[in-house]
Amino acid sequence: MKFRLIILTLLCLGFTCAAQNKIDKQGRRQGHWIRTDKDGSRIFEGDFVDGQETGTFNYYYPDGTLKIRNTYIIPGRYCKHEAYDEKGHLLATGYYNQKNRDSVWNIYNEDGRLIKIAHYKMGIKQGTHIIFSAEGDTAEVSTWKDNRRHGRWWKRIGRSGYICGRYEEGLMQGRLAEYDDQGKLTREGFYKNGAKDGHYRYYENGNLTVDENWQNGIMADRRILLHTPANYWQSIFGIAYIVPKGNMGALVYLNDGTKLTCTDTPDALNERIGHEQFVLIDRKNRVMANTSCIEGITHDEDGRAIVKLNPKPPFTIFPDEDCVKMIQSLQRIDQLDE
Repeated sequence: MKFRLIILTLLCLGFTCAAQNKIDKQGRRQGHWIRTDKDGSRIFEGDFVDGQETGTFNYYYPDGTLKIRNTYIIPGRYCKHEAYDEKGHLLATGYYNQKNRDSVWNIYNEDGRLIKIAHYKMGIKQGTHIIFSAEGDTAEVSTWKDNRRHGRWWKRIGRSGYICGRYEEGLMQGRLAEYDDQGKLTREGFYKNGAKDGHYRYYENGNLTVDENWQNGIMADRRILLHTPANYWQSIFGIAYIVPKGNMGALVYLNDGTKLTCTDTPDALNERIGHEQFVLIDRKNRVMANTSCIEGITHDEDGRAIVKLNPKPPFTIFPDEDCVKMIQSLQRIDQLDE
């Protein structure tokens, strides 16, 4: 009796295998297919008609969990796509057209929250793309054409601040503006073919403090506001040194020997000046110097190392090890430029 049951089971299995994974005389897949790996785990399962996927196709992780579900609207060509992680969480939904992403795609995080909406046309980014934060707020909105940003662009900064501009064929064009959480303008500038061109301005509490002039991606000048009794505007290329004055305020020495007393904090001035042109030559006293004023290391009458500066300031800088290394690096850069 047991022998007959075994024979019957084998016959049923044989008929089941024969009923699936068929290939016709033209070499086309037909009917229901189940593909497994060497361990017998399913890789995919679905139906073919004349070699074309039709109906619903499921793909699996090695443990049998659903990985992908493709539901064909046009056999072998156009399908609705759903992707899942190994825990069964939905990761993405969208459409494929001949293996290319097409139409609207939604991307989700592991908590099921929508984090991105994207539009495609035959695998090419085309149309609006929206990115959401983990909290569900809109984080970025951009428009795409032929896989390049083209049109308006908006991105959240902080909680309520944002930056906005416009792209043309992947390059920033025209005005770029940034606003803080209170809606105050913090910076604005102009671009031409992806490069800064014209005025680029920065604001503090809504007040203009930095005014740059750019020419085809090269900064020609940067003028900063110095809060003196007359509110002095000065090109950074004319500033030699910035020395803190107590807990508040700073002394600004110009290349022509002029000394200005400012109510601005040294940190505020450092932010306006930028870090490309100025370096810290005295960490303890927070003294900044224009790199063009640093000539090297010399020694005083007692043999102590001092920083050689031009124009000569009314103070002496005794460099620490980091300052010496920084000056040596500047000298090597100058030699390479020559």
